Amino acid sequence: MTTKRTIEEWGKRYLVLCVGLWIMSLGVACSIKGALGTSPISSLPYAMSGFLPLTVGTCTIIMHVGFILLQILILRRQYDPMQLIQLPVALLFGYLTDFALWAVDWIQCTAYWQQWLVCLVGICLVAVGVSCEVTADVAVLAGEGVVLAVCKVAPIQFSAMKVIFDVTLVVSACVLSLTFTGEISGVREGTLAAALLVGTLTRQIRRPMGQLEAWFTAQKPKIGAESPQM
Repeated sequence: MTTKRTIEEWGKRYLVLCVGLWIMSLGVACSIKGALGTSPISSLPYAMSGFLPLTVGTCTIIMHVGFILLQILILRRQYDPMQLIQLPVALLFGYLTDFALWAVDWIQCTAYWQQWLVCLVGICLVAVGVSCEVTADVAVLAGEGVVLAVCKVAPIQFSAMKVIFDVTLVVSACVLSLTFTGEISGVREGTLAAALLVGTLTRQIRRPMGQLEAWFTAQKPKIGAESPQM
């Protein structure tokens, strides 16, 4: 049975969501600094930033706005206007991504193992960020919204559609970067590692993070309530 969320609970959940977006943006920034390829969801905006006079964060916002419009086209009358919460989430995530890139600008990788170290740190941070987003349970990023929208109108499982979606993003990133820059950027062995590891790590992290539910729903004792007898 579901219970009505209080203003305090909503506040806590949005706080966890914002923390998750910040951690996720740091993960994206680390994957870019590692130069072994970004995660699938970040591959397209990174490729776009290579030939457009726009930052990775701005390209991320543009991509997510496109995803929101795509959800509306897919669902039509079934589209829930409440899902427009994805727009401010996309804006925040985009700005945080640019800030995170500035924050990690000091990282310099001079050896391949250092690139892998930074890449793996980025993968772990993305997994923690996604876990926070899922645990908060107030909004999803627009990319996940597209996958959910397709699953709502077509007989396809979420896991299978997520793979198709990620592959589409990576292929699109490769095609765009090759077309406009003559080389593939943002898609390397680190992209494959992120595709394989983020989901697994997220499931593992979600278990202990589930304890946040108790904090979300914690109620303050009423004033004047009797103290328990000793």
